[in-house]
Amino acid sequence: MQILEIQFGTPEFDDAVRLRHDVLRKPLGLGYTAEQLAAEYDNIHLAAYDDSGFLVGYLNLTPFDSEQVKMRQVAVRPEYQGAGIGRNMVLASEALAAGLGYKKMVLHARESAVPFYQKLSYKIVGERFEEVTIPHFRMEKALV
Repeated sequence: MQILEIQFGTPEFDDAVRLRHDVLRKPLGLGYTAEQLAAEYDNIHLAAYDDSGFLVGYLNLTPFDSEQVKMRQVAVRPEYQGAGIGRNMVLASEALAAGLGYKKMVLHARESAVPFYQKLSYKIVGERFEEVTIPHFRMEKALV
């Protein structure tokens, strides 16, 4: 597996949007608007590829300020889930964010994903809330 930074507006980014739609939005009956995608122009886009070059995962980092970055849109193809791809993408994003000087990673985890993030030392901050029609928790982790 290889985790690479991809650029907004490229064919690789388009593939990642399709993956995100299939994994994250389509099951909820949702899609992406052009405005939502355009807002990601200056985000950091990480993609995971298997050994044959097939896109199997995606993760977005959205800077909040000089110290915090938000992890968003973490998606792994269902047939590849449980193989460590999500974990490796999260670890790679943490290393990248720390290398860029960020001190804290924040995220909104779907309730079903909370145990995954807790295993990676993320802590719940605040109460459960609804986002994209389903329960979420804000989580965070200090980067070293």
